[in-house]
Amino acid sequence: MADEKSKPNVSLKYGGGPKGLGDPDDLFLRKVENEVLIPQKMRDKAKIEKCAEEVRKFTECCAGSNIMMVYKCREENRNLKVCLTKWYENEDFRNICKEEYLKERSEYRRTGIPKNSQKRMGVSM
Repeated sequence: MADEKSKPNVSLKYGGGPKGLGDPDDLFLRKVENEVLIPQKMRDKAKIEKCAEEVRKFTECCAGSNIMMVYKCREENRNLKVCLTKWYENEDFRNICKEEYLKERSEYRRTGIPKNSQKRMGVSM
């Protein structure tokens, strides 16, 4: 019995906070956050903010090419990959995305409202 009480409860680490969703001020990143969610945020942000012109050109090329897009849009695809890779490998950009992710996660843990729901609420009101 004494052994059970002395063991740290792992679920407490992810369960505390005002809404039971974790500590809003915790800066620790789980493996899935570090290896999946932050890189996903980096890709999305790079496509929208950093490589918008390359995405637009590739999309236009694909829309006008149908089945032949594999051959016809090689140049646009290569340019898009170069741009995305440049930002994906940029450590400063990764840190910016990491900070944004931590702010979003903290807000979720504080309020219990997912980021997507917050956007919808803002538009409907």
